[in-house]
Amino acid sequence: MPATRVSCPNCRQPVTADIQQVFDLNQDPDAKQRLLSGAVNVIQCPNCRYQGSIATPILYHDPEKEIFMTYVPPEMALPLPEQERLIGSLMNQVINNLPQEKRKGYLLRPQTALTFQGMIERILEADGITKEMLDNQQKRLALLQRLMSASSPEVLAEIAKQEDQMIDQEFFTILARLVEVSAASGDEPSARRLAELQRQLVPLTSYGQVMQEQAKEIDAAMQDLRAAGNELTREKLLQLVIDAPNETRLGALVSMARAGLDYQFFQLLSEKIESASEADRPRLNRLREHLLEITREIDRQVAGRMQAASQLLETILKAPNLEEALMENLGAVDDFFLQEINRNLDAARKAGDLERSAKLQKIIAALQNLEESPPEVAFIEELLQAPDEPARQQLLEARAEEVNPDFLNLLMNFAGQMEEQQPEMAGQLMALYRQALRFSMQRNMSS
Repeated sequence: MPATRVSCPNCRQPVTADIQQVFDLNQDPDAKQRLLSGAVNVIQCPNCRYQGSIATPILYHDPEKEIFMTYVPPEMALPLPEQERLIGSLMNQVINNLPQEKRKGYLLRPQTALTFQGMIERILEADGITKEMLDNQQKRLALLQRLMSASSPEVLAEIAKQEDQMIDQEFFTILARLVEVSAASGDEPSARRLAELQRQLVPLTSYGQVMQEQAKEIDAAMQDLRAAGNELTREKLLQLVIDAPNETRLGALVSMARAGLDYQFFQLLSEKIESASEADRPRLNRLREHLLEITREIDRQVAGRMQAASQLLETILKAPNLEEALMENLGAVDDFFLQEINRNLDAARKAGDLERSAKLQKIIAALQNLEESPPEVAFIEELLQAPDEPARQQLLEARAEEVNPDFLNLLMNFAGQMEEQQPEMAGQLMALYRQALRFSMQRNMSS
């Protein structure tokens, strides 16, 4: 953004600020996130110490969704001819950057936003985020502020009881995100207060108690499988599945032991159904159908991750600098990606494609170097491979000095990179981030 001389809205003295008027996703894919963040066209006046946004005309362009929208702040009090001149200049700037074949009819009919909030809502609506969703989010943020301002644990409990329905999954997601943002920005006191509020609300709310029960069931499923150890047979797995007391335990067992739910497993289940009593047979039939649904969904997700790994590998292979492209996408490197490299390397060797084989070898060598060089990445991998949360806690305690702000930022960056391509891995990284953050805050408080 070019530095521009503007007048401070408070003292009217000239101030140099970064002003952006055109948010064109055709030229800058990150423009939307900057606009939505509200961290654009903000000034800090050295004269009167004013900090805030500066009024300026804005043009937003999203060619994929065919949105071409303008906004002129009413406080600028510009005459209509001046508005048309400014907006016309911005429109020409966008259109001139488009190739002829992409100049479509929507560019001749720009939408006019009467308010900045209206512009934001229209952009979010195109992403499937309705005004009702935004209103619900605002209500939850207002509730969060009330809870943070509670004068005592008793008042907090009373508010939580009154607003129990609103303290749902979305509320806890917002709260967790605020903890992460506060920690990432260096605001440890706010991060600690928010994390403590999160801890207090879990036993006080219906959804928090559901979360607790789910965590217990997942842990119980892990303990059941671990107890079987190397002696886990299809027969034992079948019995664990049949005896699962609820949906959460069942889902956890199937997810953790998916490889065991093969043709022979379902053959055993069919035999079990045939030999079952008339009273028990309907339940086992329903179980079989449900297991088929769960395994199909797991397989669909695995296929999606394999496809994403294949696409990522092709993107890296086409890059002019393989090592640089690999580093940019390091957060998406997982077991699926490594399997895809090995599969492609075997195929390239069989086809005699020496150029592709050499590139794949180069990527493998770069990954091997990374395993040896950055200790932070190796530490994250070691934590992810830990069997459960207590085991991760032991690792964190053993290497407490390494759990510093740089390490936490690296964890969050990896999770952000994985969010779109590998949401499951992103979830694991965020869970690890939250545990490491809690550990860091507790250590800081005790010291």
